Amino acid sequence: MPLRVIFMGTPDFSVPTLRAIAEAGHEIAAVYTQPPRAAGRRGLELTPSPVQREAERLGLEVRAPTSLKGEAEQRAFAALQADVAIVVAYGLLLPKAILDAPRLGCLNGHASLLPRWRGAAPIQRAIMAGDAETGMTVMKMEEGLDTGPVAMVEKCAIAPDMTAGELHDRLMAQGASLMVRALAQLGINCLTFTQQATAGVTYARKIDKSETRVDWTRPAGEVHNHIRGLSPFPGAWCEVDIGGRMERLKLLRSTLSEGPSLSGDLGESGGILDDRLTVACGTGAVRLVEVQRAGGKPAAAQEFLRGAKIEKGMKLK
Repeated sequence: MPLRVIFMGTPDFSVPTLRAIAEAGHEIAAVYTQPPRAAGRRGLELTPSPVQREAERLGLEVRAPTSLKGEAEQRAFAALQADVAIVVAYGLLLPKAILDAPRLGCLNGHASLLPRWRGAAPIQRAIMAGDAETGMTVMKMEEGLDTGPVAMVEKCAIAPDMTAGELHDRLMAQGASLMVRALAQLGINCLTFTQQATAGVTYARKIDKSETRVDWTRPAGEVHNHIRGLSPFPGAWCEVDIGGRMERLKLLRSTLSEGPSLSGDLGESGGILDDRLTVACGTGAVRLVEVQRAGGKPAAAQEFLRGAKIEKGMKLK
């Protein structure tokens, strides 16, 4: 049974779900997204969100309020008389009046296996913690942070070298399919909800720039997870001497290094161990696979080494 839906989302991650809901034949009463942001080199151009661009392509009404706390915005939302609101990475707080307005409430597509990784950065935090799996969860929203009862879950394995960007894209498609299935069950009154477990709750706080620099004194596994968990954005980084000048180097891909040559004492943390950009950590070592110089483009390690004289014994800081 087709439903009358309000869609609420902002980044690229939200777009496949919006598209899938429209293709499934549901009536989208309006699309809510965050207002256009300043962009361009001088920050003078206002750029609409990916969700706004997709909604306009689909011919849907777009609303981009700066807040939903005002009574006028809440009345306008309620006047849409929606069956349900679908929220995927919207980015604004939903007050109780908004949560209660749709006849069947608000469903959220969240990129973790709740109650693990509630909050803003579940994809990055799962990889940074070394989790072997994550997934998408469809839950009914309430006033707490990702605390509502769960309707549907689909798991996703996290490969040992998978980056946050790769996991983002996989969950983005997975979430769209899962939400359409949830709406189909909701439309025939067959979607059931289960309260989240009280054990195993963790919070995925927003990534802060202060934590992006690599600490080479940490074990290799933690360094590797740090690098791939922040790739491609905002990017883990270190500094290296190139031609007598310290440059910032963004680290986009790495892999754990193993073998007899890496047993025992590897020397000082951050030290270059060979001509393949293998770097000593507090324990063990990682091999850098893809890097990016400031102002440059991403490059494979061997390509980078052809343009920068980085030798065994040098140190990354």
